[in-house]
Amino acid sequence: MKFATKTTIALAIVAALLSFVKFNHCRTYGWSQPDEYVHACYSDITSLFDARGMNTHQWPYSSATNSVEYPPITGLVMWATAAWVGDYKHIYRNYFDLNAILIALIFIGSVYLLSRARPKSWINFAFAPAVLASLYINWDIWAVITLIAAIYLFERERYGWSAIALAISIATKFFPIVFLLPAALFFWQKREFAKAIRFFAITSLTWLAINLPFILTTPKGWARFFTMNSERGADWGSLWMALKFLGDDIQHVNSDWIVLFLACILAYCLYVLRSGEINFAQGCFIVLVIFTSVGKVYSPQYIVLLTPVAVMALSKTKKSTEMIGFWIWQATELIYHFAIWQYFAGIMGAKFGLPESWYALACLIRIGGITTFVFALTRKSTTPSSPQNDQFPTPAVSG
Repeated sequence: MKFATKTTIALAIVAALLSFVKFNHCRTYGWSQPDEYVHACYSDITSLFDARGMNTHQWPYSSATNSVEYPPITGLVMWATAAWVGDYKHIYRNYFDLNAILIALIFIGSVYLLSRARPKSWINFAFAPAVLASLYINWDIWAVITLIAAIYLFERERYGWSAIALAISIATKFFPIVFLLPAALFFWQKREFAKAIRFFAITSLTWLAINLPFILTTPKGWARFFTMNSERGADWGSLWMALKFLGDDIQHVNSDWIVLFLACILAYCLYVLRSGEINFAQGCFIVLVIFTSVGKVYSPQYIVLLTPVAVMALSKTKKSTEMIGFWIWQATELIYHFAIWQYFAGIMGAKFGLPESWYALACLIRIGGITTFVFALTRKSTTPSSPQNDQFPTPAVSG
């Protein structure tokens, strides 16, 4: 193993351990309220363990009203790890520990893959403070390694493998579906329509192959993810919740967010068409930013998805304006991270907590931070760097 590879893996292990330290208070003393918010060590892993019936080994999609609110691969991870928790006395801690080990391993693998894709910038993901603060909140890291692979392979014109990786990522965390837009723009501008059709067909068929067993056997439980997200109102961390807390309670959030999303996407498409050529990684990051920033909810763990895509969107010359924008954004994410827990601590009866208006301000600061970074990115040329050689095989389905 090369020295650079050993160094990357060693640093990723250190980062994973640093993140674990932040969550160790709850692991040691239990996930009680408001303590888990005061110490910012809340985790969906333990919260959903009994809330979604994982403690009784319930199939994650068996209930039409209480199925897990995640796509199938994440649901399977939640269910399978529950079967190995062992000692009932420490069942919550055991469940957290097992998932934390797997999360750490996938994080290390993701950092390594990112170091291959972006040798000069990967460390910005590995030691991003907001990422380390959020790593063990949820299972989102499971979608990251295939998300990185999808972009990495696309840049190297391994479109078949990229489509498969993207489909797996969508079947783990639905958000990467928005990557189909920059892919479509890329193929459109290259006038490579046959490759576009093949890419979309492979993505769709792979996603369907993963989801079809769930659709056929437990359709209502599988669909709960979609119905819950379509019916929810303004939720935590969103622009809409911030406006509500500041006195502007918008009544038609379910339609207004779609209108705003489409308007922003149209503006992005016009920007790409005007610039003449699309940088695929940058496009993936921008559409993901639009989707998460105008959506009805923004959870702290979303930073785990956003940051590696942001690192891939950076120019390989590491321009100072981009790096300044990146760290401004990361700082605002950290502000938001602690703001949400201290707000929850206050409403759960802690001696100290964050007022509603301050929490709303933190939400807006976060949106301002990521917008600043997007503007820093789009100031540079959108011409993508030339692909580098890689060791991935080209399947028969690739373009």
